[in-house]
Amino acid sequence: MPEGQVALALAELRSALEVGFARIDGQLALLVQRSDQADKALGDLEERVAALEKTRWPLPTLAVLVAIAGLVLGVSQRW
Repeated sequence: MPEGQVALALAELRSALEVGFARIDGQLALLVQRSDQADKALGDLEERVAALEKTRWPLPTLAVLVAIAGLVLGVSQRW
């Protein structure tokens, strides 16, 4: 193989590698961006869940209130 053809083949190979690496870099950047967006969405969701947990009524308290209301209704209907 003549020296000129080897140099041309190496230049084509280098060009193909550069294009491939550029595509991979672009895809990695997109994956990092999507990962950052998913992390932000997860953080927002965790904040919303924590806020809901703070404001919800505990089930035992609700059960006691329902029992008292049932007792009051039962006693008031007997009179």
